[in-house]
Amino acid sequence: MAVSLDDDVPLILTLDEGGSAPLAPSNGLGPDDLPSRTASQERRKCRGEGQPSSSWRRQQRASSLTAPWRGHPVSSSWALVVCLDLAVDGGKYTVHDSQAPSLSLEGENSPSSPTGHDWEMNYQEAAIYLQEGENNDKFFTHPKNAKALAAYLFAHNHLFYLMELSAALLLLLLSLCEAPAVPALRLGIYVHATLELFALVVVVFELCMKLRWLGLHTFIRHRRTMVKTSVLVVQFVEAIVVLVRQTSHMRVTRALRCIFLVDCRYCGGVRRNLRQMFQSLPPFMDILLLLLFFMIIFAILGFYLFSPNPSDPYFSTLENSIISLFVLLTTANFPDVMMPSYSRNPWSCVFFIVYLSIELYFIMNLLLAVVFDTFNDIEKRKFKSLLLHKRTAIQHAYRLLVSQRRPAGISYRQFEGLMRFYKPRMSAGERYLTFKALNQSNTPLLSLKDFHDIYEVAALKWKAKRNREHWFDELPRTAFLIFKGINILVKSKAFQYFMYLVVAVNGVWILVETFMLKGGNFVSRHVPWSHLVFLTIYAVELFLKVAGLGPIEYLSSGWNLFDFSVTAFAFLGLLALAFNMEPFYFIVVLRPLQLLRLFKLKKRYRNVLDTMFELLPRMASLGLTLLIFYYSFAIVGMEFFYGILYPNCCNTSTVADAYRWLNHSVGNRTVVEEGYYYLNNFDNILNSFVTLFELTVVNNWYIIMEGVTSQTSHWSRLYFMTFYIVTMVVMTIIVAFILEAFVFRMNYSRKNQDSEVDDGITLEKELSKDELVAVLKLYREAGGANSDIAQLLKILSQLERYEQNTLVFLGRRSRTKSDLSLKMYQEEIQEWYEEHARKQEERQLSSCVVPATQQPPGSRQRSQTIT
Repeated sequence: MAVSLDDDVPLILTLDEGGSAPLAPSNGLGPDDLPSRTASQERRKCRGEGQPSSSWRRQQRASSLTAPWRGHPVSSSWALVVCLDLAVDGGKYTVHDSQAPSLSLEGENSPSSPTGHDWEMNYQEAAIYLQEGENNDKFFTHPKNAKALAAYLFAHNHLFYLMELSAALLLLLLSLCEAPAVPALRLGIYVHATLELFALVVVVFELCMKLRWLGLHTFIRHRRTMVKTSVLVVQFVEAIVVLVRQTSHMRVTRALRCIFLVDCRYCGGVRRNLRQMFQSLPPFMDILLLLLFFMIIFAILGFYLFSPNPSDPYFSTLENSIISLFVLLTTANFPDVMMPSYSRNPWSCVFFIVYLSIELYFIMNLLLAVVFDTFNDIEKRKFKSLLLHKRTAIQHAYRLLVSQRRPAGISYRQFEGLMRFYKPRMSAGERYLTFKALNQSNTPLLSLKDFHDIYEVAALKWKAKRNREHWFDELPRTAFLIFKGINILVKSKAFQYFMYLVVAVNGVWILVETFMLKGGNFVSRHVPWSHLVFLTIYAVELFLKVAGLGPIEYLSSGWNLFDFSVTAFAFLGLLALAFNMEPFYFIVVLRPLQLLRLFKLKKRYRNVLDTMFELLPRMASLGLTLLIFYYSFAIVGMEFFYGILYPNCCNTSTVADAYRWLNHSVGNRTVVEEGYYYLNNFDNILNSFVTLFELTVVNNWYIIMEGVTSQTSHWSRLYFMTFYIVTMVVMTIIVAFILEAFVFRMNYSRKNQDSEVDDGITLEKELSKDELVAVLKLYREAGGANSDIAQLLKILSQLERYEQNTLVFLGRRSRTKSDLSLKMYQEEIQEWYEEHARKQEERQLSSCVVPATQQPPGSRQRSQTIT
């Protein structure tokens, strides 16, 4: 494939609303011509992103302007508006002469002075579009002028993200030091209030950057930002009040601090989970209302049936009936709630059997089914939305990279300029390999159809492929034959099944050995011979695999890494036993992890494990989402229930035994009776988290609720019942997510039985010496970075050292669920693309056609097709 070294003028030039360039001058790849027209505002109109601002129009009506980056006078004129027909093949682009204003150099339509500045602006804006598509950022937040761009770049770097995250975590961690504080972490009011104000000032700075970037109108339209701003104002006022009064007051609003963490860039998974929860609420609420309706009906019926029994405290009032049946829904008080009535009339069990059958076994499972169906639909719609959003971002970026001379595609020069901003850590060789991997048509220009794969191809990590099949190919013949035999051995089925048999025997041995141990100090002071035998076998296996496969190939497999880690831990455990290192005895317990290797034998087990590993990142975000709810409820619990649960606190309640603490003498012995439930309190944030986790598990959760209710009021039950409903929503979403992921993987495995999911995405590309020389020449002429030139020279020297004309590179990346979805929905995706193209075409036709009454004097309509 030839490398196009010449350059051209951008078809679209991006300017700010004042007609000035938003980027500072920088070294381009070569001399470019100043474009004859700008389409920044027209492009926004064609995308349906609003009309040019009034200030922009006023500046366009000026008789002459000065371009600050070149000092050329620019006159106002009515020029062509480029409305690109973004077809899949990217072949033709229609240019309509509408009445939108644009800047031209000295009233001419053709440029006369060269500059690389114009392309640099387009490169950066195109990279921003790709980032917005990848991060699912809305296009109305796109920076519109130089000030907005500076703020955007400042707000989109990892140092800013870390500052944002640090401020949010500091605000959350202050709950450890504020009253009621953890005893060991208590700080003075002046100290923690000052720290809070410092963190809030950092948040103010973040929002100022966001306001400068978005503008006031867009800032107000962004709902999450407005919620964050409102919470910030409340927190600021409260912190100042605490600092002035030098005493803490009831601050329930501290529960809203988690919004600062949710809004962090690194918590995008949490925001996605919360969004899906809110989207799943309508069908969930419908089934929940049905559940509560039946609960109230049964509560009324139970009150009339069982309230005449004076020994039945569960149905003495209608309130007690509702509470008892609500707790019964969690089975925490069953069969206790049934026994008083059952003792008088055995037929009363029918009431409880029917209630549990309807509520617990039917409606609760129906709730899961409805949420799962909704969640599955949301996942598919989310994938479609993100896919089309990325496609639109790619089209926006593409329009900024095509030139006036070659509007049919992107040359390598423009692609390289884009990648310098989009993937700044990518080397020069990797940029060219990415361009070549995208260019399926094998032409000097990259078409829009090829450019649509930019996200998938840009994520590949490129490495030179070894010319030899094995690492030992260049060794002497004797050594080669030895290592070749080892390679054949470790790849044979017999060797693999032998190791599975060893692992199974080891597992049975560990089980029998553990069963025969007694309580107490179960760690032996001497090294058992079984440890030595099995560890020796595993060490020999590890040595043979490393010798036969080579270190690189061995460590490239996830299962081999797992085997290596478990064997290393087993060896450390052996050292701990041999040298009596008690702190490291826990490593011995990790031996049974070898048994996980047996799951590779059956395909269904492999699918389960693969699904589990795929779910780990998402499960981490779901766990963080649950912790955020925990934090909010913990703050509320501390504010209302601090210090009310203690030993013997609930002697007048029905759960007095659970909180009783007695210390009395029986003969010559002192007997201590403890209920221990007084430890489940809200005296600080850590105790509150433990208590809330016990409420989540729901076993005997009503004991904590009744203990708090006996010390406060009946309204306290609303806190616990609300927490149960919220956690039920979160847990149902988690279960639905696990089911959706597993079902999706099963369906994918059935549909693609011949494909391997575990190997990731791999792509091979051949790079010739002539191509490298051409690219190197391009970088030298353009004054490219020394590191890029050095990297290209290194590849050339490698070719010369091995006397080769070509070098094969292997691009590899892990397979994501998005890749699996692309294959699962490939038939529907084409329909989505066609529908999306039709909507774009309709939007362009409606936005690009300007009524004749709006035409300025002397203007005329014309259309031209650039091919």
